[in-house]
Amino acid sequence: MNEIILDTETTGLSIKDDHRIIEIACIETQNLIPTKRIFYKLINPERDVSVEALKIHGYSNDVLKNKEKFADIVKEFKNFISGKKLIIHNAPFDISFINHELKKLNIEGIDIKKNVIDSLEVARSKFPGSSNSLDNLCKKFNIDLSTRTKHNALLDCELLRQVYINLVGEKEPSLQFKQAEILNQNQNNIIKKYSKDVIKPSQIEINYHAEFLKKEIKKNYF
Repeated sequence: MNEIILDTETTGLSIKDDHRIIEIACIETQNLIPTKRIFYKLINPERDVSVEALKIHGYSNDVLKNKEKFADIVKEFKNFISGKKLIIHNAPFDISFINHELKKLNIEGIDIKKNVIDSLEVARSKFPGSSNSLDNLCKKFNIDLSTRTKHNALLDCELLRQVYINLVGEKEPSLQFKQAEILNQNQNNIIKKYSKDVIKPSQIEINYHAEFLKKEIKKNYF
């Protein structure tokens, strides 16, 4: 089963206040390796962006007003994620907003108990008592955050992919290959440095050795 790394940005923090999705991004992976298939949309939320949310992601009403509505992209989105495992940081937040949008369209929501992995819960089980925000996890795993001046769903998906690889103890394929290459080089160096040429003794030398053993064994043990 392929995975989908998913992230959203919204107009606010609560669906109780009818806040909506304004950005949704999905990166498809296979065994956490990108397949190069991406779903990405900026969305007209059909309402104003809150001041607090604007500070976080920077998407203003003017930027979003001419974008597609969720109803316009829902079929493509559902097809993209169908039958795949969803990996989401703080999954209840994103799933609640997606289901809020689906409910408005009378479409069945996503069951968070099926094929959804909350990377925040994984991080909490691994690092109890510490802050496990995406930013802090990136810092913990030395993942470059220099381009993350604002929250961006597509960038956050890629950061989450790298974080999740570290959380579950996987390694990037390029790192695995490099490590294997280094190991082979080291082994070759060791062989070159310490291996000696094996020279087969002549029959005369073998005979001399046999005679020596007979004399020495008799002298010392009998």
